[in-house]
Amino acid sequence: MEKKAGAFHTGVYRNVFRDYGYAEADIEQKLADTWKQLIGGDQDVRIYYPSGDDMGYLLDTGNLDVRTEGQSYGMMMAVQMDDQELFNRIWKWTKTYMWHPEGRYKHYFAWSCNPDGTRLAQGPAPDGEEFFAMALLFATKRWGDGAEPFDYSSQAKQILTAVVHKGEAGEEGDPMWDPKNKLIKFVPETPWTDPSYHLPHFYELFALWGPAEDQQFWKEAAEASRAFLPLACHGQTGLAPEYSEYDGTPNFTRGHGNFYSDSYRVALNVALDHAWFAPGPWHVEQSRRIQEFFADIPMEEYQVYAVDGTIIPEPALHPEGLLATLASASLASSGPLARQYVDRFWNLPLRRGKRRYYDNCLYFFSLLALSGRYRIYR
Repeated sequence: MEKKAGAFHTGVYRNVFRDYGYAEADIEQKLADTWKQLIGGDQDVRIYYPSGDDMGYLLDTGNLDVRTEGQSYGMMMAVQMDDQELFNRIWKWTKTYMWHPEGRYKHYFAWSCNPDGTRLAQGPAPDGEEFFAMALLFATKRWGDGAEPFDYSSQAKQILTAVVHKGEAGEEGDPMWDPKNKLIKFVPETPWTDPSYHLPHFYELFALWGPAEDQQFWKEAAEASRAFLPLACHGQTGLAPEYSEYDGTPNFTRGHGNFYSDSYRVALNVALDHAWFAPGPWHVEQSRRIQEFFADIPMEEYQVYAVDGTIIPEPALHPEGLLATLASASLASSGPLARQYVDRFWNLPLRRGKRRYYDNCLYFFSLLALSGRYRIYR
């Protein structure tokens, strides 16, 4: 029988920093210091804010709203850092202000709110739901379930049932995954997708721990996303668009067919899928390709790009986030640039100022991944 690789099978999480000579004590200190800055640091670097006695939120500092993206990211960060109090604060805020108990979006979450909890939009964004579900499943494995709403496993299964079965049997609303091709949608109502939403390494775990009746669905969703990503990522540059059709071609709705902010997450997602499940050689080749494309471009000169590499003369809005995810690709990259990206990232400070939220989320996830601390809890 073929021996399977990937941390899910081996239990071994590669610490790329240590492999490249960084001391374990320094790695631990960098993680602790970065976490402290994000959660309670200076006003121009922190992204988390407490709300009342037992709630809290991550603020999109560029848009001054609270998003399901950020809330779900905060929960994933907290469970990886073993911070249950923070996890519960973020989850309670989310359930209190974002969750739909009824109607068209029943058991979905309003994707954008003001910091006081009033909603700026009612509709959901599927990347939030998939991160909520995964973070909740890790929480139940790491800490165990508590009283509602901290009955993490039940909450996760409720989300996972909604995203697959919404609209069945005459129910109002639309599912978040296309029932025919098993690909995640940009929003429930759209017949296209966002490549950075595709997380097959999560779907593998949803098949194990989600609702039993949907086990086969999630296995097929993982296979479908792994077949889709090579279509969406350009074969020479490795660049993916923000939005795409189900066949991988760029979708320019509202101008989002180029390699821009959402797209940066693809490199991290591919690297993490490789680290957890090692599904095949494409992940290694893709990680090498995207590192090679940016090899001679200083971070300060990052632009918007068509997926074929053509420069769109507009500066990247989140250059630190892009560099962080390019470094995370070193988890999978077989190329000679892997060490250079890791060293550049190690010496990169957190972003400060108005646009820091998105960059610093990608920064911390990349830090977790490269230190072997972005783990499956079971």
